[in-house]
Amino acid sequence: MTRTNRIRAAVVSATALVTAATVGVGVSQAGGSRTAHEPSKKQIAKLFDRWNAALQTGDPEKVAGLYAKDAVLLPTVSNKIRTNHAEIVDYFEHFLQNKPVGKKIETIVNVLDTNSAIDTGVYEFTLTDPKSGAKRVVEARYTYEYEKRGGKWLIVNHHSSAMPEG
Repeated sequence: MTRTNRIRAAVVSATALVTAATVGVGVSQAGGSRTAHEPSKKQIAKLFDRWNAALQTGDPEKVAGLYAKDAVLLPTVSNKIRTNHAEIVDYFEHFLQNKPVGKKIETIVNVLDTNSAIDTGVYEFTLTDPKSGAKRVVEARYTYEYEKRGGKWLIVNHHSSAMPEG
């Protein structure tokens, strides 16, 4: 190999290494920056636990505080769509009388971006009749749409409907 060919080979090899390193760093940074601030599916799924714990307090304001001011609630045991804080509090004032305890049966989480995600699936609630103490289980489909606002994950849409085949 002549001196010129060796220099060319060295330049080509060096260029290939620099190109590979640049592409590798670019891909790593692009992938890292996209996901570094996105919540994990597990983090989003745990937002239900926060909501369920708020139910256990029996405080409708505490539960409603997990919803954005412009949230929409399509509740399980009411025909009325709730579109503001006062209406959401009103729903939970009645619902919490049944001492609901929720449990997810199936969950599918889609992280849309760093500030929004959807958790959808099936859950069940054990409800206790306030007069008789009798317990019953209601299985329902659910969808929670979350947005991170002011650094806090809030429910912006919540739909829950009893399973039609039951």
